[in-house]
Amino acid sequence: MSERSDPTAPTDTTAGVFAPDHSTLRRRRRRVLWQLGLCVAALVPWTAYLAVSLPERFEARYWPMVWVGFDVMLLVSLAAAGAAVWLRRQAMVPLSYVAATLLVCDAWFDISLSWGQDDVWVSVASAVLVELPLAALLIARARRVLKLSARLAWQRLGLPGEPPPLHRMPLFVTLAQNAQDG
Repeated sequence: MSERSDPTAPTDTTAGVFAPDHSTLRRRRRRVLWQLGLCVAALVPWTAYLAVSLPERFEARYWPMVWVGFDVMLLVSLAAAGAAVWLRRQAMVPLSYVAATLLVCDAWFDISLSWGQDDVWVSVASAVLVELPLAALLIARARRVLKLSARLAWQRLGLPGEPPPLHRMPLFVTLAQNAQDG
C-alpha cells in the first residue's frame, strides 16, 4: 500500500517545485508582452514592404527541396503528436498545435501557388477533404486534453465548482487562487 493516504494531496511535481513569486511572474509577463509587441510592430511594416516589393513571378532554384522539406516537417510533427498520444504524454498538446498549423499552411500554400492553374481544384479538394479537417481534429483533441487537465488540476487543488473556460483560465491557478485568498 502507498504511504500517501490522500490521493488528491499535491505531489512534489505540484507542491513548491515551481513556485515563482508574483514579482517574478509580473516581470516575465512584461518581458514576453514587450517581445511579442516588438515582433508585431516589426512585422507590420515588413509585410507592407513585401506587398509592394515582391515580384509577381519568381523562379526558385531549390523548389523541390523547399516542398519536400516542408512535408518532412509536417510528417515529423504528425508522427511526434501521434507518439505523444501513444505514450499518453501532455506533449501531445503543443505537438498537435504545431502539426495543425503546418497542415493549414500546407493547404494555404497548395491553393495559393496553384491559383489560376488547372490543378487548383486538386489543391482545394485536398485542403477541404484532408488537411483542414485533420487540423481541426488535432486542435479539438488538444483542446479537449487541455480542458480535462485543467479540470483535474482544479479538483486536485480543491477549488470549488468548475474551472473557468480555457480563454479565462489563469496561467498559474495556484498563484491566482492565493492572490484571491488574500
